[in-house]
Amino acid sequence: MLTQTQRLTLVEQVAYQIQGKIENSEWQVGMRIPAEPELMEQLQVSRNTLREAIRALTYAGLLKTRQGDGTYVCSSSVLGSVIKKVIQHTDKLESLEVRYALEREAAALATLRRGEEDLEAIRTCLDQCRQAVSQQDLKAYAHWDIEFHKMVIAASHNQLMANLYNHISEALQNMVLETKDFKNAAFYLDSHDLLYQAIANQDCHQAEEAVRLYIEKARAEYRL
Repeated sequence: MLTQTQRLTLVEQVAYQIQGKIENSEWQVGMRIPAEPELMEQLQVSRNTLREAIRALTYAGLLKTRQGDGTYVCSSSVLGSVIKKVIQHTDKLESLEVRYALEREAAALATLRRGEEDLEAIRTCLDQCRQAVSQQDLKAYAHWDIEFHKMVIAASHNQLMANLYNHISEALQNMVLETKDFKNAAFYLDSHDLLYQAIANQDCHQAEEAVRLYIEKARAEYRL
């Protein structure tokens, strides 16, 4: 039998408002949220109610409190937080298999659907990767490497695939930092450039081959 619906508690209402700001990108990942007094004033709630809401969102993986520093956004959505936790506890080779499936299909779709703005965004990320390598900036290299793949996914114009990959990419950032160095940077830059050219030329076979090349290289590195 169906049960009578219950109204949200005040803590749940506050949590949903904060969650909404995060999922609408008003509060972005890495941002420190306003201090307790400011939030209490905005929401017109007590300190205990606010703390309970923040505790719930911390448990859900959206927020992280740093003692003496404040509370920060650490995931863009509850789904993203769940995916991040799963990937962190998944074998890296299995994660690569999932990446291969998504990135190969996205690359194929991108060759059919890309526009000039998509090509410009992909090219910009690739150029930034090259600049990071030249400056030996590993953090920037990891960032722009992930952005490159996100732009390829975006060029597929499959919104569900893009949303899923955006969540996955939050976890991939750490994986890239753990394994990337500049020893094989030239290989990855060349394979990424091959992918860009394939998408620009609308060559589906070459695009899929480019994805296979860099995924196989990554697999070999993980096996070392």
